[in-house]
Amino acid sequence: MKALPHWVVCQHCDSLYRYRPLMAGDEARCTRCRSTLYRTEQVNTERMLALALTTGVTFVMANVFPVISVSFHAVQNVATIWQTVVALGNDGTMLPLAACMVFLLIVAPFLQITAFGWVMIFAHTGRCAPGFITAIRLLKWLRPWSMIEVGMLGFLVAAIKLSGFLQVVPGPGCWVMAVLMLLIVIIGSQDLQPLWRLMPITPDAGAEDHE
Repeated sequence: MKALPHWVVCQHCDSLYRYRPLMAGDEARCTRCRSTLYRTEQVNTERMLALALTTGVTFVMANVFPVISVSFHAVQNVATIWQTVVALGNDGTMLPLAACMVFLLIVAPFLQITAFGWVMIFAHTGRCAPGFITAIRLLKWLRPWSMIEVGMLGFLVAAIKLSGFLQVVPGPGCWVMAVLMLLIVIIGSQDLQPLWRLMPITPDAGAEDHE
């Protein structure tokens, strides 16, 4: 498949336009649906790298620190995300739920952070990352599948139900997950369209604008 970074496709109505440089502060809009195609703002790679690093560290902390602490008299027990997954997996009937939990809370965020950081490391040096197209496609595909907020809701529901019988205290991992949830949303909302200009492809001089 041939990549054509000098063409811009409207994300809402699929209209096709040739990319044209804009003046500072301008933006290009689709003539059909009037949605924004792209702006003159460039990607701040330093800020994006810092975002990727912060999210990566937060992800590690969320998987290491206990998310919930349960006490009954003098007996206290804590559970991390991995311990929760293992406990669900040990019950054969809950194995599909454990697999979904691993993908939504661990695998999907990890791939999203890794792909984002990989692209930004090379973009910061003004180069196109190896496997750039695959990474961008992966980021787009993973956007609706990273559901840390669902995991947060599940832990909160479990804590509320257990609080009537046991002493339940949110662990540090719970608060870290809340921060991670916000960082993942920020990563998913970034406009990476300007990075396509780093693709080493010669524009087709004979192409014309189409709608």
